[in-house]
Amino acid sequence: MKNLLIDCDPGHDDALAIMTTLANPEAFNVLGITTIGGNQTLKKVTKNAKNILHFLEVEIPLASGQAGPLVKPLQTAPEAHGASGMDGPYFDGADYPLCTTNGVRFLAEKILASEEPVTLVALGPLTNIALLIKNYPEVLPQIEEISLMGGGINHGNQTPLAEFNIYVDPDAAEIVFQSGIPIIMSGLDVTEKAEITVDEIAQLKNQGKVSHLAYELLSFYNQSGRQFGFVNSPIHDLCAVVYLLKPEIFAGNYVDIHVITDDSPARGLTYGDFRKMAPDVKNTFVLQEVNRKKFVDVLTEALTRLDQRVGAKYLVDENRKR
Repeated sequence: MKNLLIDCDPGHDDALAIMTTLANPEAFNVLGITTIGGNQTLKKVTKNAKNILHFLEVEIPLASGQAGPLVKPLQTAPEAHGASGMDGPYFDGADYPLCTTNGVRFLAEKILASEEPVTLVALGPLTNIALLIKNYPEVLPQIEEISLMGGGINHGNQTPLAEFNIYVDPDAAEIVFQSGIPIIMSGLDVTEKAEITVDEIAQLKNQGKVSHLAYELLSFYNQSGRQFGFVNSPIHDLCAVVYLLKPEIFAGNYVDIHVITDDSPARGLTYGDFRKMAPDVKNTFVLQEVNRKKFVDVLTEALTRLDQRVGAKYLVDENRKR
């Protein structure tokens, strides 16, 4: 069993990654969740995390972290995730406790208190993780690995060269990649292949309380994705969790990854040396291929588990807001 800390900016795909993690308690011991300004403002993504955890009827320590990047102002993604950062579902507004607003210190305390090594799952900009590394170097020996969603070798999505999570805070990303901690990188090269089809989304409707929530999340996400040229829906952040569950359904290469941090058009670019004569130092396992069907199976199995745990067959109230 892996001890996990999840750093996220929910986010439709963040929500599905959290659901899948919590559906597999035999594989993951979730020590806590932190939020980071990214897909939307810190206030909004923290509210989204509260909504998800309350909906799932769990008691996972939740802390809010940094509001924005180390250097530049925060740039959010309402075009992808809506004004709330997680548009689509309606939540009843019930609150969920926040244990602290100092997410970086929270991460350090959880890592140092753990008797076993901890895996960090980073689903947003890497600001919290970079500050953890810089301010609490004593935690480094206790971090087994970082499984992150970010970057891309062949292309970007925020710019032609840069993926959103890395582009938001490339300075933090470079700190993380050069930290010496083993990294698994789920970049666009693999996440855009980890898609759920329109028909598979439709099959989730009314299947159970949690499955129907996933249907609502993915229905909005699928529609927003059309503007970017997607017919089906890549579930980017979920890759960072599914790899830890089923590494055998992925393929990749060990590479030394760096991040461009200047103000050139390449800002936020993740690049690596793939040459045969490349140096032996390889800090990152870059995922490049995934078995799409098995990937979706992991998600649907997780949702079925949660349906059984959280509630029986879910009948949608006709008056329920959309």
